[in-house]
Amino acid sequence: MLVGAARVALWVLPFKVARRVLTLGAGGRSPAADATPEKIGWAVSAARHFVPKGDCLPQALAAESLLLRHGHPVEFRIGVVKTDRDRLEAHAWVESGGRLVVGDLTQGLVGYSPLPPLPGAKV
Repeated sequence: MLVGAARVALWVLPFKVARRVLTLGAGGRSPAADATPEKIGWAVSAARHFVPKGDCLPQALAAESLLLRHGHPVEFRIGVVKTDRDRLEAHAWVESGGRLVVGDLTQGLVGYSPLPPLPGAKV
């Protein structure tokens, strides 16, 4: 449901506001053993198949929220790549403890130039 909520939030709210709403009340907990970053990543990736336009940005927002709620470290990243047609494409992903949680492309993140990390979500 959180991937769907993130998609709707991005349709009706600016990114910064949507991110703040989705992480409301999250954070400050110790890591939960049953909600590992790997399980959260799997769940978010699986949910994308049921959400129209559940691409990388809503997935990253949902993963960030879940990781914070379960006390895991989170780094929300956005990167860009220049295509063969001289267009810029952006991609969002989330890391936790230096490991990719969601946002891997079929060919990986090779070629994407990461922008400076976004500041932590206001929780």
